[in-house]
Amino acid sequence: METRSWDLGIFEQAVRAYARLEAPVVDLKGPGTNVLGDHFSPVTALIAPAYRLFPTPVTLLVVQAALFALAAVPVTRAASRLLGRAQGLAVGVAYGLSWGIQQAVDFDFHEICFAVPLIAFALAALLRRRWRAALLWAAPLVLVKEDLGITLSAIAVVVAWRARREPSGAAVSALGVAALGVLATVLTLTVVIPAFNASGGYGYWSKVDGGPSPFAGADVKLRTLAWLLLPTTGLLALRSPLVLAGVPTLGWRLLSGEEHYWSTDWHYNAVLMPVLLLALVDAVALSRRSPRPWLRAYADRLPACAAAVALALTTAQPLSALTESAAYRKPARAVAVEDLLSRIPDGASVESDVGPISRLAGRCRVLWLGDTRGVTPDWIAFDNSSDRVKDPLAYARRLHPGATYDFSGEAGGYLLLERADRG
Repeated sequence: METRSWDLGIFEQAVRAYARLEAPVVDLKGPGTNVLGDHFSPVTALIAPAYRLFPTPVTLLVVQAALFALAAVPVTRAASRLLGRAQGLAVGVAYGLSWGIQQAVDFDFHEICFAVPLIAFALAALLRRRWRAALLWAAPLVLVKEDLGITLSAIAVVVAWRARREPSGAAVSALGVAALGVLATVLTLTVVIPAFNASGGYGYWSKVDGGPSPFAGADVKLRTLAWLLLPTTGLLALRSPLVLAGVPTLGWRLLSGEEHYWSTDWHYNAVLMPVLLLALVDAVALSRRSPRPWLRAYADRLPACAAAVALALTTAQPLSALTESAAYRKPARAVAVEDLLSRIPDGASVESDVGPISRLAGRCRVLWLGDTRGVTPDWIAFDNSSDRVKDPLAYARRLHPGATYDFSGEAGGYLLLERADRG
């Protein structure tokens, strides 16, 4: 019962629909809401076959972990080829234990788990001067999330820069791909998403339009930049043009009025980890040819330092929980809550807050507490550990004045109400 289940529930509802060959309706975003009108992430349909075999939220979490782990392959191989085996392994460790990846795994499920290996393979191919492969690996980013078309463009611009002196025409092709990436993003934001959205627009414009000044939260933003550049790369990555691949993601986050986008929390920094580590690899290789002895010495030590820092920071990161014995025991409270929720039959409609979502989304129609938009659910389940609701039945009447609910049970602070006036 520790998994943050809001995004996990949203994506499970979408993947569950894909597994049934249905439109990705996500009732947690509002009854009948097509999730493609919220964020454009059709790539999550690839999870559907595995979910059909194992219909559980754990499937999504395992797929996410596997995709993050997969990115370690191109990162480590590219580093080993350019820097040698020992330093390559150090860079691989630095990526695998990086705070951005740890935070993303700990957070929940999110579609960006597909972007991380795609970016890693694209940049690794770029470092090998395999221009076509780099662009092909990056191209599917437009199906991961609407903003990642700009990341595709940034990668294509780096390819064009690196290939500018080659007679093959790769630079011109790369610039064409860069233009297509921008076009894909514009079309997705202005045509595709509005076509699936009931309001006919893109709901996240409000996050960047009319918000606070770009200088708001400067202390948080500078701290995030420091976390990205110092412990991960020792600032050396700034010598590589590969860092440009991270500029679009970092740019929209820092310009947004949404404070959650500015920090080091949650999943927002995961896509930057392969960019920074491979930019470090490129910068170390470039610095080895520098005429300045201090720069060569500094660069030569950075891969090992990055791995050491990642290991040290792990003591204060989510992975440290594995050293605690409690991580391997299911609390009695969780067992009690699961038993309570098991009273809800499969296929029932349930109005729920964050706590029960991941236990119900795979077998029930789950709606967000207080946002059922006229739908009267069969059950109401919510976490009342804070005792914010003094009279559960009166609370149910306020939510649904025309319905009657009975108290069904309580466990571990969770309350369960059953509709009594169903035909």
